[in-house]
Parts: sequence; C-alpha cells; structure tokens
Amino acid sequence: MAANVQDAIMLLGDSLTQGGFDMNGFAAKLAHVYNRKMDVINRGFSGYNTDWILPVFDQCFATKSEQPHVPKVRLLVIWFGANDAAPPPKPQHVPLDRFRANLRKLLWTVRAPESPRHSPETRVVLMTPPPVNTPQRERAQRAKSPPKELDREFETTRRYAEAVGEVGAEKGVPVVDLWGRLYEAAGRREEGLEEFLTDGLHLNEKGYAIVFEELDKTIKTSYPEYHYDNLQSVFIYFDLIAEDPDNYMELTKKRSAFPN
Repeated sequence: MAANVQDAIMLLGDSLTQGGFDMNGFAAKLAHVYNRKMDVINRGFSGYNTDWILPVFDQCFATKSEQPHVPKVRLLVIWFGANDAAPPPKPQHVPLDRFRANLRKLLWTVRAPESPRHSPETRVVLMTPPPVNTPQRERAQRAKSPPKELDREFETTRRYAEAVGEVGAEKGVPVVDLWGRLYEAAGRREEGLEEFLTDGLHLNEKGYAIVFEELDKTIKTSYPEYHYDNLQSVFIYFDLIAEDPDNYMELTKKRSAFPN
C-alpha cells in the first residue's frame, strides 16, 4: 500500500474526465505540472450523470474521521452535464432542475460543516460541458454497428452549461466555461467544433489543450496558493542533495508542498 506522502487534486466527472489521462489529455498535463507537489486522482466515470455520481462520490471522498489518514484533497474539479443533457427518454437524462440540485449536493458534501465529508481545505472548481457538434455526432452514431440515433443536441447542452454557471455564481464557486471557450475557438460556428471533437461529443487533443489552459488559469486566479507555480516539491531535488551528500538522511525527509 502506498504511504500518504502528498496532497491531491481530485477530478470528478464522466468520460470527458476519464479520458483526461489519454496522451496529452488535460489530466495527464495536470499530473505533469503538479509532479512531486500534488497527486492527480482521476475519478472519471464514462457514461455517468449527476444522479449516478452522488452515491459514488460518497464512496470516493473520505469522511471526517478518515481524512487524517488519507491524502488531503486540496482541489476538487467537478465536470458534468454532457450526459445529463441526453434527451429523454435516454436513461442518462437528468432534468435541468435536478441537475442543478445534484451539483449543489456535491458542493454541500465537501463545503458544509454539517456534512460528514466536510473538508475545509478543499477548494472546488466547476466546469461546464463542452458544446456538441450535432452533425458530427449524428454521423458518428450512424457509423456504429448497428447504427444508433442522435443522442445529443447543441442547444440542449448549452442550457446545461448555463446551469453550471448559475450554480457556481449562486454558491461562489469558480466556473470554467468550456462551452463558451470552445465555441469561441470554433469561430462561433457549430461545424467549426469538429477541430476539437472526435465524435461530436468527446474531446480530441486540441480540445483537451483548451481544457487544461482554462483550468490552469482558473486555479491561478481563484486559488493561487494551490497553483503549481507557488508550491515546492515534497521531496527536494537531487542537486540539493548533491551539494551536501553526507546529510542525505536529513535532506530527504518529506516536507510540506507549501513554502513557509
């Protein structure tokens, strides 16, 4: 079993989060820049919506009594809406009002003192679903064997992205507006989104590059104390040991990532 060495960033989401550890995905880049400072924990669940993630999150996030014995989650990034926005009667569909309520419940779980999982040192970021390219998605669905019908719509996903922004504003939580940012990058043309999506729904390398860029800016602006530029490595770099090799036992002791 790995020892509790350093704090963590937890990514909670659906397939967009799960795929973040793909080559040049946003989670892989995040793990790279936080290397030796914070661990990146990917809790992305392909196909999940906010209804289904609530009981899972209760199993993924430590209770108050467990927290002293496990890595401290300093940043929690919540990224849902892509599946919630599936049109009814798709089983993934979550009505907008319940989607908002589910986001509030996730925030309550870590931010409310009365919650059994209250974590006062955890900072939260919400991210909106990216825009859907409806024609590209329809082609991808028809190419499957057997062919499938269109399961996402541009305007519907936009409303779920707006709902994320509304909850963030209501609760004072920073929001990464990926819907708006990707739509701008596409020249505000739905067909232009094909440059950033693999199948009209999921992101490619260019899309994930924007996710990383926007999340990085949000952390630096909203939670600068948790940005990698302001942290130190938990174990010092080898060149410092090489300057005083006789003292390596003392020099290699774990230290806080937060400089004094």
